[in-house]
Amino acid sequence: GDKRQLVYVFTTWRSGSSFFGELFNQNPEVFFLYEPVWHVWQKLYPGDAVSLQGAARDMLSALYRCDLSVFQLYSPAGSGGRNLTTLGIFGAATNKVVCSSPLCPAYRKEVVGLVDDRVCKKCPPQRLARFEEECRKYRTLVIKGVRVFDVAVLAPLLRDPALDLKVIHLVRDPRAVASSRIRSRHGLIRESLQVVRSRDPRAHRMPFLEAPGHKLGVKKESMGGPADYHALGAMEVICNSMAKTLQTALQPPDWLQGHYLVVRYEDLVGDPVKTLRRVYDFVGLLVSPEMEQFALNMTSGSGSSSKPFVVSARNATQAANAWRTALTFQQIKQVEEFCYQPMAVLGYERVNSPEEVKDLSKTLLRKPRL
Repeated sequence: GDKRQLVYVFTTWRSGSSFFGELFNQNPEVFFLYEPVWHVWQKLYPGDAVSLQGAARDMLSALYRCDLSVFQLYSPAGSGGRNLTTLGIFGAATNKVVCSSPLCPAYRKEVVGLVDDRVCKKCPPQRLARFEEECRKYRTLVIKGVRVFDVAVLAPLLRDPALDLKVIHLVRDPRAVASSRIRSRHGLIRESLQVVRSRDPRAHRMPFLEAPGHKLGVKKESMGGPADYHALGAMEVICNSMAKTLQTALQPPDWLQGHYLVVRYEDLVGDPVKTLRRVYDFVGLLVSPEMEQFALNMTSGSGSSSKPFVVSARNATQAANAWRTALTFQQIKQVEEFCYQPMAVLGYERVNSPEEVKDLSKTLLRKPRL
């Protein structure tokens, strides 16, 4: 028959990708994997981010062929990788296939609705072979990840005639990403360090933070301690990699032509139904009324706002603007310095004064170039 449609949701930390991923996880036609490359990072840490990219690609290549045994390769030492079950996979507790029949009686995949991780954790653990059988039943396979830093890493998969892969690049205002990273920094410090470790030592340092006697010279302490410092340092790596990918996308090589779509988080929360239609159109899925309703509920948080990634309607713009009150002007300028290239391409306008930041009636969104 015709080839399975494969999709990679290409994004970075704190960009709303859990919510975006649910638009696939919830679709009865889609087999969805959340962040499988996490296993590679856990296993190979503290390698630097770049050397992990090859391993990440190899893992994706296997997963897209429904070879799920690669999870065993990367399961933590001593956890009996050979006996890894569906419940040992990262993100399993919210995975609709893992938590639905036939693998688990708790839910039905054809009924759209979030799953409760506490319920899923009680599902019977299944052998990976059973999970593979399920994988093969689906025509659309979507993997979401934050650990591939440059779309060029995926070029061999995009070129592979046996695979039909499309990339959705989910982006978010880097200032919002930085703000969110600082807020949730304790969980992210290890990943931040790993990202920072992959910085090119010859690359420019963080002038605002390190230049002695600089007119904005700041000690690490005044950034709110080393965690803030690393969260902002990681932004340089993240934005450099975004810039690379966007550069490629602006003048796409043949392997990317027609296989790449940019989605801004701000557009997703601002008009979830329009965004859902655009995304589904790109990957060849039909939009059901249930999925439209689901997308709306996710952004209006009706009744299920205890979920960590629910953005409620009154909060959609608030969430998009939270960084404007959370970051100091200095932190904002630091992020803008690292990120001005991707910001310009994606239509995120820079600020000129602390007053402009605080004036929330002024939108900083422009039409993106992609």
